[in-house]
Amino acid sequence: MTMTAKDRAALRGEAHHLTAAVHIGHQGATPTVLQTLDDALRTRELVKVQLAKTTDVTPRVAAHQLAEQTGSEVVQVIGRTCTLYRWNPELKRKGDLPPWRS
Repeated sequence: MTMTAKDRAALRGEAHHLTAAVHIGHQGATPTVLQTLDDALRTRELVKVQLAKTTDVTPRVAAHQLAEQTGSEVVQVIGRTCTLYRWNPELKRKGDLPPWRS
């Protein structure tokens, strides 16, 4: 499933108020970090990731690598922070609120 520009814009607006849930240090995307990111995507769908200044790759490249490894999509990359989205049909929705708001 590929997001449309309209979907991505809506998610960017939603992500504005989120704080980074996953932090990637100088060791990069270790299996533990990937598991943490996968868990966050499963429970929240929309997740901000903060990259350390000492990572070996650019934030944009890192975001696309993380998205590929977790089956998610890159919503945006601003500075050293990227936002990823992966829809989870199994999440119970409280009313009409998305999981990152509940």
